[in-house]
Amino acid sequence: MRLPTTTSYANAVSWSVIGGLALACLLLSHALGFSVALARAALPALGVAVLTGALAIGRMRADTRLVAGATAFLQMTLFTILGVVLAYLLAAFGGPSWDEWLAVTDARLGLDWPAILAVADRLPVPILLVAGLAYHSLVVQMVGCIVVLAATARLERLRTAVAAAIVAGAVTILLSGLLPAVGNLFDPAHYRTLWPSVAWQDRDLVLGLRDGAVRELDLSHMTGIVSFPSYHAALPVILFWGLYPVTRLRVPAAIWAGLTIVATPLFGGHYGVDVLAGLLLAVLALAVARRLAAKAPDLSGMRWPVRHARPMPRTTGRIRWKQGAEVIH
Repeated sequence: MRLPTTTSYANAVSWSVIGGLALACLLLSHALGFSVALARAALPALGVAVLTGALAIGRMRADTRLVAGATAFLQMTLFTILGVVLAYLLAAFGGPSWDEWLAVTDARLGLDWPAILAVADRLPVPILLVAGLAYHSLVVQMVGCIVVLAATARLERLRTAVAAAIVAGAVTILLSGLLPAVGNLFDPAHYRTLWPSVAWQDRDLVLGLRDGAVRELDLSHMTGIVSFPSYHAALPVILFWGLYPVTRLRVPAAIWAGLTIVATPLFGGHYGVDVLAGLLLAVLALAVARRLAAKAPDLSGMRWPVRHARPMPRTTGRIRWKQGAEVIH
């Protein structure tokens, strides 16, 4: 009998981080008095159930591509739900805002945001639309990366990319709790073509979490409230790394990832230092995930002893039944 080749540790790390996030959410929500709007949690629960079913089907059919793809989708779905919830819970702790420090750091980097926004406001509307589409397509980018890598049987790279995305996201959420910030806000009413950034739209939610006005979690409408570092800068780098072996997609993926990163301050309301920190975090997360993806010793060539059942002794004669017992003559 031969054992199958041992898989990498990246998958186990992803599940471990998800489990840690779930435990942290349970403990903090109880301590802070948060509740969940159960009626609005049906859709996320349905999505998790469908992905779990797809994973079960893949295992029954021994379809490695379906198993890897369903696992990646399930991991990213659970991570997204738990990560946003944890970000909300950490924001509820309050603490001093780091917006002033982030703005000063941007200024030292030579980033004059009023001037940058004025230039962006004069850009042609189609350019802004494409940039906005790139920024808001992050979920689509993740879905595409998972589908392509699973379909082309690049399963180890898929597991590594997902592990890097989850590790980077977890670090982002934890740092956002330590360095809370509302974001690099600008009033869209003062501009001709620029529309409200995500940070501008979510400012009331962030303030409500900080002052205690928001204590119910609506899982049907959740948004990222993290400022530093920027996950919108980290994730495109990780996804591009995942798709890099696919030659036909290499250039389009690089262009779209770059456009997403450039558009992040404008449409996400991020500081420049948020983006730089996100890029650095992506590199570190990929390094960690690739190290974790190193395979354990291959045991497929080892032969393992198999115990065979002892043969029953041959008997002769008649078999008769007596008081329910078998008697051999």
